[in-house]
Amino acid sequence: MSKPLVKPGSPRSAVVTGAGRGIGRAIALELVGRGYEVVVTDLDGNAAEIAAKEIGAAMGLALDVTDPDANRDVAARAREIAPLGAWVCNAGVLAEGDLTALSVGQVRAMVDVNVLGVIWGVRAAADTFRDQHGATGGDIGIVASLSAHAPVPALSVYAATKAAVLSLTTSLASELHRDRIKVHAVCPDGVDTAMVQSMDAQGDVRAALAAGVLLTPPQVARELVDMFGTGRVYKTLPAWRGVVARTASLAPRAAVHVDPWVRRLGARKLKKAGKR
Repeated sequence: MSKPLVKPGSPRSAVVTGAGRGIGRAIALELVGRGYEVVVTDLDGNAAEIAAKEIGAAMGLALDVTDPDANRDVAARAREIAPLGAWVCNAGVLAEGDLTALSVGQVRAMVDVNVLGVIWGVRAAADTFRDQHGATGGDIGIVASLSAHAPVPALSVYAATKAAVLSLTTSLASELHRDRIKVHAVCPDGVDTAMVQSMDAQGDVRAALAAGVLLTPPQVARELVDMFGTGRVYKTLPAWRGVVARTASLAPRAAVHVDPWVRRLGARKLKKAGKR
């Protein structure tokens, strides 16, 4: 049974971006279970509304995270329900392929959504936390990735955006500490979502993911929300994969030679499972 995070008689609202499905939906459901009045948001407003009804959230709203003013508008709507207690930046996009093969639009989308979308969300949440009377502080959650820790060929831009938000998380944890705002990030290995399933089954990225651990959205949601109210800044899932990834980052020359072996291992696992 998950530990409640909202005290009886002191309601708090929470916002989750990109929560129409996948990891975001699982996080929203986890927060509902922890006592928050949750605002489910997604670029697809209809998906947000449907998800909100299905999980018992307070409401579902359309949100383009790349719009700074739209983030502030959602924060204001959440505050009308109850003082804001949590904001989770989950919305993200991915385009696989070598850097030179990606279109300008694909690169811009990953930077705009994965990095700037987090920045605008954090700004809206932090300002709202500061302006509230009688409800001090709050938690900001950020969904990063294991790819933030290590070289990831064919996902170089995506990995760079996740490394950026992980760096942002560690800086913000100190920057916002005086306002009693806690910042946390989760860095999961591959997660069984539509994003992963849509990857090229014959591609190198899918093979690399198959060599690791495929997590479920509820696992990621639980691990992130478990950090709320604590001083934990980030967590890598599973922990051993984080150790391997950081080792590769410390020795990038060696990683160049190890990577083909990892992908062959993953390809064999996919073939054995009948997925290649």
